Amino acid sequence: MRKELGAARCGLMCAVCSENEHCAGCESGECRDREWCVNRKCSMEKGLRGCWECDKMDSCKGNMLDKPRIRAFSEYIREFGEERLRDRLCENEKNGLRYHYDGQLVGDYDKCESKDEIFALIDGKRPR
Repeated sequence: MRKELGAARCGLMCAVCSENEHCAGCESGECRDREWCVNRKCSMEKGLRGCWECDKMDSCKGNMLDKPRIRAFSEYIREFGEERLRDRLCENEKNGLRYHYDGQLVGDYDKCESKDEIFALIDGKRPR
């Protein structure tokens, strides 16, 4: 884990991402996706640290927030803070939950169908 990477502007947690040994995070200016990332551009234009600070996030479409996991992570940060999300994801990883499966950018949180399921999984409550 690289805590200094924190969260991406969309709500993904760069600090626990399996790609972070090759990625400097979206705040570095070196992110390979910086030119096309709608969430990065929009939040920077609005002077926001991330989507979770935007009052229009709930109705935002056509970007990374279209993915249930990413929207839920951003909403979790809004409600509980970036540090708590990072700490919970790290604790969950120690307990066998996978942020990313080997060689993939999806993991256990992507199996959930709703924000409530994702929040429960983040908070250590496994679905039945």
